[in-house]
Amino acid sequence: MGSSQMLKGVLEGCVLALIGRGETYGYELVSELDRYGFHDVAEGTLYPLLMRLEKRGAIRATYRASEKGPRRKYYAVTKAGRQEIAQFAQEFSELSHAVARVLGSSDCEVHHDR
Repeated sequence: MGSSQMLKGVLEGCVLALIGRGETYGYELVSELDRYGFHDVAEGTLYPLLMRLEKRGAIRATYRASEKGPRRKYYAVTKAGRQEIAQFAQEFSELSHAVARVLGSSDCEVHHDR
């Protein structure tokens, strides 16, 4: 997936939704995102996003010991974060339906240069 302003908002909602499924840490999130098709999400993109979510109160972070190496920072969704997930799901659904209607409209033809 390409990088754009639109993708940033979608990525944030998806990261929040993944954290909402269960406590997780950064590298695990990168792997999950890749599994779902967000192949170009680097840790340098993810960690500032996690910091914004934490600052906003949508997630909370706790440090835990790791079996392999240094302790890890685990993220969990808060009550406010759960509300954000529901709002994101609703808004994204409405947007994707609107876009599908526009793209599927018989009045909307895509012309290609020949």
